[in-house]
Amino acid sequence: MKNPMEKDRKVTIGSYLALAFAVVFFSGLMQSNEWYGVFDFTTLNGSFGNLVHTVDGSGEAIQTASTSLRGQGGSGARDGFIFALTLIPTVMFALGVINVLEHYGALDAARKLLTPLLRPLMGIPGNTGLALIASLQSADAGAAMTRQLKDEGKLTKRESDVFTMFQFSAGAAIVNFFSSGAVLFTLTNLDGTPAVGASIGLAVAVMFIFKFVGANLFRLYLNITEGKADKTPSTSALNKETA
Repeated sequence: MKNPMEKDRKVTIGSYLALAFAVVFFSGLMQSNEWYGVFDFTTLNGSFGNLVHTVDGSGEAIQTASTSLRGQGGSGARDGFIFALTLIPTVMFALGVINVLEHYGALDAARKLLTPLLRPLMGIPGNTGLALIASLQSADAGAAMTRQLKDEGKLTKRESDVFTMFQFSAGAAIVNFFSSGAVLFTLTNLDGTPAVGASIGLAVAVMFIFKFVGANLFRLYLNITEGKADKTPSTSALNKETA
């Protein structure tokens, strides 16, 4: 019989609209200082202000150096605690947005649309779609959403392990690549030719392809060490089997 705590929700147009908003919001497409930046997760997440680290008054003018809230030169458990503290706003904000979108059916629409795609590709359900998209922009948000899906029984241990492997390879790929790696494609040799022969599109394609390759290599490892059957089926899987 079906779990009485689980309610079947009909996927409506509103669900698809909520999913579309989630895709745009977490994908980084709207990341900008313009007005439409309010529809981007990273833009709204913001950043901490800078603190003065050192002051140099030896010259004609006073020179200052700034650092982040975390400071410089820290180590050990204390530095680790401050680093973890800086992740809290990102995780709380991401989970809050996901809970709102889940209320409007975004996860149901993602499961319906993406399960036929993600099952063959990585063996994970479609309700991981929002976490997948978020992980391309923020590794912290993707990890928090994955943990929430696991705790709610929407992911089995095996599925969460494979999905974690997908995220682990090239974490926060979009943001990290375009904020740091893309500068390599602007470099030129002495004769004016590009220093990097590949294109940005090829680099992005390689990252995405090997994220899937890594996830499936880990699936193969689990098949060899644990067998193909998942020993701890998710709540959604149990409901389908017992309905």
